[in-house]
Amino acid sequence: MTQNTPAEAGSTHETHGFRRKMVGRVVSAKMQKTVVVEVVTHSRDALYGKYVRSRARYKAHDEASQYKVGDEVEIQEHSPLSREKRFIVIRLVKKFVEE
Repeated sequence: MTQNTPAEAGSTHETHGFRRKMVGRVVSAKMQKTVVVEVVTHSRDALYGKYVRSRARYKAHDEASQYKVGDEVEIQEHSPLSREKRFIVIRLVKKFVEE
């Protein structure tokens, strides 16, 4: 166990080691307290050197149901909340503006 310093004792977040953080776009907000976030990553192909786009979709917990389709959000790993939900939405990066 790590000892908390007096400055850290008042904070609401505890240290849990490394937790992945990713930025993605909300593609579905039809469930209660859950959004589906699509994270797009680009990786370089080993043989040809071409950049390949890959996407992954994660279900993330949204307690207030405040995020809508198109919003760009940051998600973080969390202990399992349901059968498929292992992430929580931390913050809004960019609000979707429809023109």
